[in-house]
Amino acid sequence: MLTHRLTVRGMLTLATVVVLAGCTGGSQPSAAAVASSGAAPSQTVAAAASGVPQSTAQASPSASGPQVLVYASPTTFPDLDPSTGFSDDSAVVSNLYETLTRYAPPGSNPQIQPLLATDWSQSTDGLTWTFHLRPNVKFHDGTPVNAAAVKWSIERTMKLGQGGAFIWDPVSSISAPDDLTVVFTLKYKAPMDLIVSSGYAAWIMSPTTAEGKDNAWFNAGHDAGSGPYMLDSYEKDQRAILKKFDGYWGGWKPGQFDTVILKVVQDAAARQQMIESGDADYTFTIPTDNLSTLSANPDVKVVANPSYQNMMILLNTVKSPTSNLQVRQALAASFPYQDVIQGTMAGYATQSRGAVPASLLDGVDQVPQASFSLDQAKSLLAQAGYANGGLNLVMTFTAGDTQEQQAGELWAADLAKIGVNLEVRSMAWEAQWSLAKGDPNKAQDGFMFYWWPTYATPYDFMFNLFHSEKSPNFNLGYYNNPAYDTLIDQANTQLSSDRAGAMAKFVQADTMLVNDAAAIFVYDLQNIHVIRSSLQGFVDNPAYPHVLFAYTVSR
Repeated sequence: MLTHRLTVRGMLTLATVVVLAGCTGGSQPSAAAVASSGAAPSQTVAAAASGVPQSTAQASPSASGPQVLVYASPTTFPDLDPSTGFSDDSAVVSNLYETLTRYAPPGSNPQIQPLLATDWSQSTDGLTWTFHLRPNVKFHDGTPVNAAAVKWSIERTMKLGQGGAFIWDPVSSISAPDDLTVVFTLKYKAPMDLIVSSGYAAWIMSPTTAEGKDNAWFNAGHDAGSGPYMLDSYEKDQRAILKKFDGYWGGWKPGQFDTVILKVVQDAAARQQMIESGDADYTFTIPTDNLSTLSANPDVKVVANPSYQNMMILLNTVKSPTSNLQVRQALAASFPYQDVIQGTMAGYATQSRGAVPASLLDGVDQVPQASFSLDQAKSLLAQAGYANGGLNLVMTFTAGDTQEQQAGELWAADLAKIGVNLEVRSMAWEAQWSLAKGDPNKAQDGFMFYWWPTYATPYDFMFNLFHSEKSPNFNLGYYNNPAYDTLIDQANTQLSSDRAGAMAKFVQADTMLVNDAAAIFVYDLQNIHVIRSSLQGFVDNPAYPHVLFAYTVSR
């Protein structure tokens, strides 16, 4: 999200990070000194590549002194509470805390890999899941990571009910029959091995440290995790500095990063200059026009891969004239998909087929895809009673997002050719969100934004954005289709026992959305990261957008 979702580029709170870990040793500079000096990161070597801790990394013989990784983030880290954070704070939190499992990068086998849990199983009826924990794991405070801590952590998140806490809706109860066994009893079947890998709301924390602590305590610069790094210091809207946790269960080898500095650098030109000069190792959201120049620099590498993130424009299905199906279909036909993809995105995107990114939905080729045709759009408007156009519409986008702005302006120019006036309105995310959450009859006609999953499943997109609710969460087009709701709910319960059958239902539901023109499904993004060529072991994991697992990389 860098984008928004509930604060990607500015919403409620959601999207990327920069960290700093402290170093020890008599003559070595402190993490704080490195962060404030602006010095280039020191040379370092390799850890692991998969995103799952490896204790077999080999260090370069030349590695010496503190190894510092600098992450230049275009966004702030709004909420470091592992129970409630639901935005770009994940870049920091993901290095401090761990989940029971981790979703591995595409092509990995197995797709879901052990982390704090070493193995797991589900009952025949799919309503009981048992996870066995890794022995001899310690939190940063020295207390054991045991079943009681897992139970406490998840129950804390469920009780607070914020951010991504909705992922625990299937859970009826959690028990800890012994120190290394956690049992989830479910209300309905759900893929718990996938849910516990979520990049939000699935973090395990130490009850010893976190008991009685509120959101403010975490955001004052404290942590209660078991991850490879500890939070050394935190300056809101400025930087987070992470320090290596010597007692990490994965072990440490010479050459891994001792300190991680996540520095907020909102100016894209400044981030690019930091990468080119060697003052930063990793960044993203660089203007696509500049990527070819960066690719030609031998000291820099542009890494682009399919993501689980997409852009869409939710259409107001309650308010006239977009409550009219033919008007919505006309708008879908009037959008200049390829002009936006080739112009605004410089080809670093592909046209969407529906609500779910192609890389996340088996059988996506069966979902119909809109095509640009002003003749078709004009014909549909005539059928809807607007033969001469005459519509005045408002589409909102998040202030400061030039890609959204350019896409909106291109669309407005084409709509003008068929007599439709589109106001492309820039709004702060909070204001945009507030307008959409109010009276649908006074809300925007189109709501442009990005979405990426809480955990890697089509259901996350389909439920959050289009499931009928009396008080819609992110269903900001107010789509209401009981048949659709039933279909995706059935697919979700089927996912852990019959993946092929579940995917077929998701494809059917996605087709409903396209046929109902519930949104204009613009494009599936590529994840584009710009890194120093000396950074080794980086493997993009689209399940955790813009998260750099510092333990897995080296110089």
